[in-house]
Amino acid sequence: MKHRIVVLGAGYAGAFVAGNLARRLSAADTEITVVNAEPDFVQRLRLHQLAAGQEIEAPKLTDVFAGTGIRLRLARVTAVDPERQVVTVADANGGGELGYDTLVYALGSRGDDRGVPGVAEHAFDIAARPSALRLRERLDSLGRRRGGGRVLVVGDGLTGIESATEIAESRPGLSVTLIARGELGARLSAGARSHLRQACDRLGVTVLEHTEVEAVEATRVLCADGTALASDATVWTAGFAVNPIAAASGLAVTDTGQIVVDRTMRSVSHPNVYAAGDSAHAIGDNGRPLPMSCASAGHTSKQVIEAITGRLTGRKIATVKMTYTANHISLGRQDGILQAVDDEALPKPKYVGGRKAARIKSGILRISLWATSNPTFGLPRRRRHVTAAPPASVEKAAA
Repeated sequence: MKHRIVVLGAGYAGAFVAGNLARRLSAADTEITVVNAEPDFVQRLRLHQLAAGQEIEAPKLTDVFAGTGIRLRLARVTAVDPERQVVTVADANGGGELGYDTLVYALGSRGDDRGVPGVAEHAFDIAARPSALRLRERLDSLGRRRGGGRVLVVGDGLTGIESATEIAESRPGLSVTLIARGELGARLSAGARSHLRQACDRLGVTVLEHTEVEAVEATRVLCADGTALASDATVWTAGFAVNPIAAASGLAVTDTGQIVVDRTMRSVSHPNVYAAGDSAHAIGDNGRPLPMSCASAGHTSKQVIEAITGRLTGRKIATVKMTYTANHISLGRQDGILQAVDDEALPKPKYVGGRKAARIKSGILRISLWATSNPTFGLPRRRRHVTAAPPASVEKAAA
């Protein structure tokens, strides 16, 4: 009987893991199934561009996995039962259960309303393609109005900064305001903060610092100081939260719902479950949890691939570096910031700004898309066979 590997989610982490496992493991011994709710690969890091009105490539997952032997199940994951080793899914045909021997949990994260009233009902987010497209439709309608409209972007993290500057550049007829809970660019060096402010000024983005939003209504945002800000479209980028399925399943999770894993990205409570990307509470080489990011998805995905391949084939498990070295921020299409950070996650004094930083960010995104969309590149003629059980020496080396 073949060893059944089920991968939940086909984002940057899930698609990369599935494709590379198919490259490394013999199809005679393994059966890989990917479960994803959408038929396309979503470039989540470019959803702010999609919302702003740009055309962003979204390859069909059937094309991405063509020639790999991977089975694609278009369905929404509703539950995981690690004791029975089954996943429950829902689709147009009613759904059902999928059994697994090894599970890769890579369902990622979604927008977090942080309990603020009105966010779910009235705000837009760009955490997923459908919601980004809804925002795009709203911005289109505002662009057709005489006098344009007012767009409020709540949240001064990387997503908020990129969204505000992208919308302002792509839709100059709209008035864009960025609401920052603290100082704008607080996690950047002094020089990078100055560059960011200049970019906002150049693009006409109004910045409100030290402003906390208490409620979102259909046509305005209410602030803690009593201020009411008129808004025709409120974009909520004030945080992300993981899918609650892991916590409900009985897997060991943190207070935030991320799966607690060991150094090989294996669940500490259920050894045949692995987590990658935003779903994993992974500790970096600096002793700190890795942030939710594309870079972290890459590191954790590579470690999952090494761990599963090593354990199933009886080979030593390679250790992948878990480092977070920089933040890459786009400020429209022609500007950006590359901010290096140290082992304490603090910004280093030097940074790269302007078109060079924008080109670097664009290059990283192109490489990420290509690597995910071409899992059969370099496909070996001989793939590794699954052994009955990994030897104790392998388990010890991976601990």
